[in-house]
Amino acid sequence: MQKIDKLEVMRETALTLRREGKRLALLPTLGALHAGHASLIRVARDHADIVIVSAFVNPLQFGPSEDLVKYPRTPEFDVALCETECADVLFTPATEDMFPKGFSTIVQEEAVSKPLCGVARPALFRGVLTCWLKLFNIIQPDVLVMGEKDPQLVAVVGKSADDLFLPVKIVTGPLVRDADGLAVSARNSYLTPTQREEALAVFGALRKAREMVESGVKSADRLVAEVTHIIAAKRRLRVIYISVVDRHTMEQLREIGPGQCLLAISYWIDEIRLTDNMPL
Repeated sequence: MQKIDKLEVMRETALTLRREGKRLALLPTLGALHAGHASLIRVARDHADIVIVSAFVNPLQFGPSEDLVKYPRTPEFDVALCETECADVLFTPATEDMFPKGFSTIVQEEAVSKPLCGVARPALFRGVLTCWLKLFNIIQPDVLVMGEKDPQLVAVVGKSADDLFLPVKIVTGPLVRDADGLAVSARNSYLTPTQREEALAVFGALRKAREMVESGVKSADRLVAEVTHIIAAKRRLRVIYISVVDRHTMEQLREIGPGQCLLAISYWIDEIRLTDNMPL
């Protein structure tokens, strides 16, 4: 595996690989790689000859009061995981190279990004889109690999790629859970055992909602009320949003329809912000 930290080296490496007829897949990450990323590397391998993982803590997607400084950074483990999963390149650019002095151009999607996380974290999606478009232009991948752990991000990037005519195929891998059911996330490392135990109520609430749908419940309001009730029983948990949405547009739905609905949750466990979701 190659480890590259210079933009021009990454650009030249990708250009050489494309000239050789190789199909390139890009998996953009914030680093702090985990089992969810490992599964996405395997998805990428199924769709391309060369798998490139970027690990870059993107400052543009963090708000002024968010955890940019303390966000987990595990560079040695990231290398080991990429080698174990047979990624071909780990790209770790420097912040001053990605966003040099005087950088002033921002990419903003104006519809799919507005609800849910777009309300609570207005910097998130424009920060991700700006960074990822730069990565796309450096590497020019054939395939962009994303995780269904972040369904709104998948929808926002998909809409932006369509709107901007980006010649890339977006493929997704399923949300990965730990053995106890908690959705895998780099921020899980912040949790104490007690916090983790309380956070598991969210997974229980999602399962309850799915059971209700399978038993014939179609009212989104009823599902949201039940999920809210379950989560509210845990004193450390505070809901940011619970919503049944169209998985492509992120528009709120009133009734469950097959193949399009997603129950999306964002919540605080004390001072730690986490998200989870489940297709309905």
